[in-house]
Amino acid sequence: MEIRTLGQGLQVSALGLGCMGMSQSYGPNPGDRDEMIAVLRGAVERGVTFFDTAEVYGPYGNEELVGEALQPLRDQVVIATKFGWGIRDGRSVGLDSRPEQTRRVADASLRRLRTDRIDLFFQHRVDPAVPIEDVAGAVAELIAEGKVKHFGLSEAGAGTIRRAHAAHPVTALQSEYSLWTRDIEAEILPTLDELGVGLVPFSPLGKGFLTGTVSTTTEFTPGDIRTTIPRFTEANRAANQALVDLITQVATAHESTPAQVALAWLLAQRPSIAPIPGTRLLQRLEENIGATRLDLSADDLAALGGAATRVGVAGARYNEEMQKMTEL
Repeated sequence: MEIRTLGQGLQVSALGLGCMGMSQSYGPNPGDRDEMIAVLRGAVERGVTFFDTAEVYGPYGNEELVGEALQPLRDQVVIATKFGWGIRDGRSVGLDSRPEQTRRVADASLRRLRTDRIDLFFQHRVDPAVPIEDVAGAVAELIAEGKVKHFGLSEAGAGTIRRAHAAHPVTALQSEYSLWTRDIEAEILPTLDELGVGLVPFSPLGKGFLTGTVSTTTEFTPGDIRTTIPRFTEANRAANQALVDLITQVATAHESTPAQVALAWLLAQRPSIAPIPGTRLLQRLEENIGATRLDLSADDLAALGGAATRVGVAGARYNEEMQKMTEL
């Protein structure tokens, strides 16, 4: 698979694997741990070198899963995890990026991941109670000690990115970006380009919607995060189907799938972009990897982007509570 370079020279596979769904957010969690380990190791066999997790996924269990699966392959992969939450009695109780908390999280994540270094350490959400310079300083100390290799931010605004980068170089920003979530294009993408910061888009397939497998008749199971997202109400799903229909037309012309077209469009936006679609199935993983071999023409790319703009998207990408935790 193509190797891409984020900021500060960090090299990763063009397509990474978001591991969150293996532990939470998309209905009942997988019952067979060995199956998830097989998917993680199968990803490496297929050229994926970039894996994304977080202490809050589970919480803790996702890091433990990733650590167990990738320990035998550690020198072949780049592992990203995240800090920035206060967790009590197995539940998140809000943001906490205080330097002492960040250090505690790093040490605990290292143990769960069965490794001696975190390749990319993202602040999961910007904490308004802690100056970003203090956050960057705490991560810089961990980098100096060899516990962390690179510093990242998630869902941060352009001003925060600039301040953080001035305090310590930022390697990557993780934010939602896809054909139906393009909020970062106006101000944040130019800022990343200027500073030499890479982009790691999460939910690059619109939490499954852009694959064409979600419709107005889809019934989400208890615990599925999409039941809390305005964009996934039945009425909004009906309105948003127009975008999926456009993507499907391009996919048919290229003898590919809507998921592959959506990912190929994203990969074509910049060479410093490495999306992290999640999956629990090797079959879907292989489908996603096929996007790296799909060569969309300039006309295809322009048509997709223009059509997505014209069609628009019905519904917010987060509920009000979740949106307040972003700077976008």
